Amino acid sequence: MKKLRVTVDGQVYEVLVEILDESGPTTRSPSGSPGHVASAHVSAPTVTAAPTGAGHAAAGDVPSPLAGKVVSIDVQPGQHVEANAQLLTLEAMKMNTYVFAPTAGTVKEILAHPGDAVEEGQVLVKMS
Repeated sequence: MKKLRVTVDGQVYEVLVEILDESGPTTRSPSGSPGHVASAHVSAPTVTAAPTGAGHAAAGDVPSPLAGKVVSIDVQPGQHVEANAQLLTLEAMKMNTYVFAPTAGTVKEILAHPGDAVEEGQVLVKMS
């Protein structure tokens, strides 16, 4: 049995997966090739603590949507931005993710710099 944690639509589930060896029961896929059976048990959603360093996001805080590396900061403190304006770019698994302003406002403080490693939920920008 292997215990895994899976997040689906913001809900965290702890999953127990039984991996059967080569001698275990097999099934046939639609193509007719044999496959191994795995059983799983899913428990009720659990509440998990915020990632280390994430803190509590306050109104106007823009958190990181994922763990990654800051590639670029596209705004400056004091700059007025419209809703959905690009604030910065993150890289994770060789893919860029753009972080946008949730609402119109003024960039109050930038808490990350290009090259910084950030965690999911970590506040990157404070807006007012």
